[in-house]
Amino acid sequence: MSQSTKSPASATQSGGSPSKARFAFIQSSWHEDIVDQGRGAFLAEMARQGVGAESIDTFEVPGAFEIPLHAKKLAQSGRYAGVVCCGLVVDGGIYRHEFVADAVISALMGIQLETGVPVFSAVLTPQHFHEHEEHRKFFTAHFLTKGKEVAQACLETVAGLKKLDSLLAA
Repeated sequence: MSQSTKSPASATQSGGSPSKARFAFIQSSWHEDIVDQGRGAFLAEMARQGVGAESIDTFEVPGAFEIPLHAKKLAQSGRYAGVVCCGLVVDGGIYRHEFVADAVISALMGIQLETGVPVFSAVLTPQHFHEHEEHRKFFTAHFLTKGKEVAQACLETVAGLKKLDSLLAA
């Protein structure tokens, strides 16, 4: 696992605007060259929206199956306004990929419901992925789109939850 060495900010999920909050980004290392595109697009969109890299901690795990435990610990820490997860679960010729994908997505949903911290998934499971140039190009481009979309969803959700918290506190 690698973690960025950015210093922690004092803003948590309940404090400050989304641009002042901290976010966590977890990515799996399998097919890293493709998944890296999601991280790059996420960071670029967050910066475009006013959230600098110093407000985002990044983590790498071996595969998608390892993402939920990291997401849970990060969400429970109270340090992050949102946790974003990115990975690629491929059909390696056995049916296992469907079980892995289902376990990961179900776990991520459970984590956000348990902790109240939004957890976002850009963990993708293509029905048929093959290690040839056409599929690699397609999914590389697809992760660029998904990285941007997950950044937008993250910021919109964090802002919406902040408004909801204010409304419910009134």
